[in-house]
Amino acid sequence: MNFSDLDSGEPLLHVLPNGMRIVTGRSDGHVTYAGVLTAAGSREDPVGKDGLAHFVEHTIFKGTPRRSASQVSNRMELVGGELNAYTTKEEIMLYTTAPVGYESRAAELMSDLVENADFPEDEVGRERGVVDEEINSYKDNASFAVYDEFDELFFKGNELAHNILGYHDTLSGLSGEDARGFLEHNFTPGNMVAYMLAPQEPLKSMRIMERCFSGLSRPEVERCRIAPTLQPLFDEVRDRGNSQANVVMGAPACSQDSEDRFAWYLLCNMLGGPAMNSRLNSVLRERRGLVYTVESSLALYSDCGIFQIYFGTEPERVAKCMRLVRQEVERLADKALADKVFERCKRQICGQLLVGSDNRESVAMTMAKSLLRHGRLLDNAETARRLRALTPFDLLSVARKVADAGFSKLVIK
Repeated sequence: MNFSDLDSGEPLLHVLPNGMRIVTGRSDGHVTYAGVLTAAGSREDPVGKDGLAHFVEHTIFKGTPRRSASQVSNRMELVGGELNAYTTKEEIMLYTTAPVGYESRAAELMSDLVENADFPEDEVGRERGVVDEEINSYKDNASFAVYDEFDELFFKGNELAHNILGYHDTLSGLSGEDARGFLEHNFTPGNMVAYMLAPQEPLKSMRIMERCFSGLSRPEVERCRIAPTLQPLFDEVRDRGNSQANVVMGAPACSQDSEDRFAWYLLCNMLGGPAMNSRLNSVLRERRGLVYTVESSLALYSDCGIFQIYFGTEPERVAKCMRLVRQEVERLADKALADKVFERCKRQICGQLLVGSDNRESVAMTMAKSLLRHGRLLDNAETARRLRALTPFDLLSVARKVADAGFSKLVIK
């Protein structure tokens, strides 16, 4: 395993007696990256408690029997480090950065939070107001809101549908007891992966993580995610008096373990990836000046996926932009790319992976994500190898899936 060219040693994998998986690696530099990833996100919110997973992410820092909220927040910052977290539909990541030499401090703090966070009601009440304002900020930003509202329509009837942040009415009912219940139910050893990437031997990091996390003991519970039912195509416009239209066009994609996912990555990158020469940026913005931004995204979950194209434009240009998007997808679905063009597209995305490997924090998180999602380490080098092995007909196949399925569409203007 060559989990990035920065590493001088092979990553180590170990399963603790309690069932928790640990991965450690070595990097150069003077910073240690460590974290805990759990396979539970907003999809695990109980009925009527939308937003609970995200609320736990916020309130897990509000104290333990050993530390007050201020002691938690200062523990890493006083040595120049950082402690943070984020929530997705299917995961919560708790992570920290620290100067070299503070590896034990970082690991011990995270283990204390994961095992002992006590969610005091006074702190929970204050944080409820913070999350309430976060919900308002997202609602006020149409470029964010359009994604959330599209998901509500696309995944209707499934746990994937609701907003990760929750809603004002569900947030008001969340309590410290709810947060503790979520933690105990989902932050179990067998449902988590811990990682550390540090400028020291991976074995030394492994011993630190083992010492800090071996004491965690919670019973594992049976988890059952129900795959969403494919909804009929929709074409909805929500007029809110905005001067610009924010548009999402979406179609079903594969799950995160599908062998097709590499072809989907390539399609997404070609159509609306970060490069200025992406096909939709060239067609909609550079040649015609129709949009101020256009991008494509791919969200792959444990049992399904969604491919989306977003653009912002003037309301009277929406129909034309949609037509051009469909034409570009149909062009890729109609005929396989010439070998020379296809190789150039693969070279671009593999180069982007190489550049991304220079972000050590991203490399560290990728170790945990690949182990949690796939049960093994899948590094950028292997991803690039799988991408280079694609043929023009692999791309043609997934483009046809999008063209055949058609796009559901949501416009907020």
